[in-house]
Amino acid sequence: MLKRKIMDVLVGWKAEKSKKCLLLKGARQVGKTFIVREFAKQYYDNIVELNFFIRPEFKDAFEGSLLMDDLIKKITSIDNSMRFTEGRTLLFLDEVQECGNARTALKPIAEDGRFDCIASGSMLGVSYKNTRSIPVGYEKQVEMYSLDFEEYLWAVGYEASHIEHLKEYFDGRKPVPKAINDAFMEKLREYAVVGGMPSVVNIFLETKNFGLVHEEQKGIIASYLDDIAKYASRSEKPKVRKCYASVPDHLARENKRFMYSAAEKGSNAQKLENSLEWLADAGLVKICGNVTSPFFPLPAYSRAGQFKVYLTDIGILNAMYGPEMKNSFYMNTLAGPAKGGIYENLVADILLKKNVPLRYYRLPESMQEVEFLLTKGENIIPLEVKAGNGRTISLDNYITRYGPPYALKLISGNVGMNGRKLTLPLYMALFL
Repeated sequence: MLKRKIMDVLVGWKAEKSKKCLLLKGARQVGKTFIVREFAKQYYDNIVELNFFIRPEFKDAFEGSLLMDDLIKKITSIDNSMRFTEGRTLLFLDEVQECGNARTALKPIAEDGRFDCIASGSMLGVSYKNTRSIPVGYEKQVEMYSLDFEEYLWAVGYEASHIEHLKEYFDGRKPVPKAINDAFMEKLREYAVVGGMPSVVNIFLETKNFGLVHEEQKGIIASYLDDIAKYASRSEKPKVRKCYASVPDHLARENKRFMYSAAEKGSNAQKLENSLEWLADAGLVKICGNVTSPFFPLPAYSRAGQFKVYLTDIGILNAMYGPEMKNSFYMNTLAGPAKGGIYENLVADILLKKNVPLRYYRLPESMQEVEFLLTKGENIIPLEVKAGNGRTISLDNYITRYGPPYALKLISGNVGMNGRKLTLPLYMALFL
């Protein structure tokens, strides 16, 4: 079984004294259903699982009264094998986006307090038009992603002690021995090709076959396109598809800022903004906003209308480029802006799965930009990503202009310090 950090989040939620219902959201096939079942197996006597997509008849149980006793009567009338034991049963409302009233029911379920409840869904931009009310104050939202790089390392056989040993070089600002550095750079490229979708990782673990990995990834992409066809409004469907398909093209350009006109000729924010928000709601993309000034707090300096878009799973991005590009990237023979875009999305993948807000900065009256800005206390730390180990003119100019306590440069090389600039191998984004 793949070890997932989200299990600790679920255990922490269970221990809360004043417990809200948990809304576990995220893109399809990131492992939400599996982890909830495993959680229930370890911490409850039984689980009452209602999947509104597989068994739509359960929607009827959420018509009329939503009081817990009435829900129990209706659910057990539909399926008399369901058993509710006070304090020892987990109620699991899966694919909750299919039943708006089920989300409304989170309030009376939380108020009743006899049963822990987790609702799960991909959200998919659903507006819940049929929902009586959103249970504000009665649900705790947690976003789940595919496996992060550390979870991937666990899956392929690395122990926590190996990663702790690696972190000693990070903490001590010491160069990593070449053999170890080369091994982790190779694993990072491997992760970029395989990604973190559980079914894809399992296929790779079983076969070590990148071809089979690619076929599974194509199936996941096809399922996302099916979801667009199913959930997006008629007018939005073609626009959502175009926005999604354009992300790899944007990242392969020298200027990686998202341009509506590049997603669809002649388009603008007014026409495509909702489509991009739909993809973000579905958990398929993350927006990296630009800021006008790199000062604390960063959200106060957001620049409307300027942003980059990253996919939430690096393996899916590489799958959209195709097997030839994947092979070239893994073998480290790929060159040009596309290579830089893949590494940029790879670092974004690592950061967003650590719940780090994604923001970048472009120097005034210049094409120079710093890929990411991190916040440490009230300090803003610039982070530049390099596919190789070339010069960092943008970062150097940033340091001169703003004098940060230190700056970070991620490269394909090793650890080093030059003035305020700390150079790290790309895989050490794991420790940021």
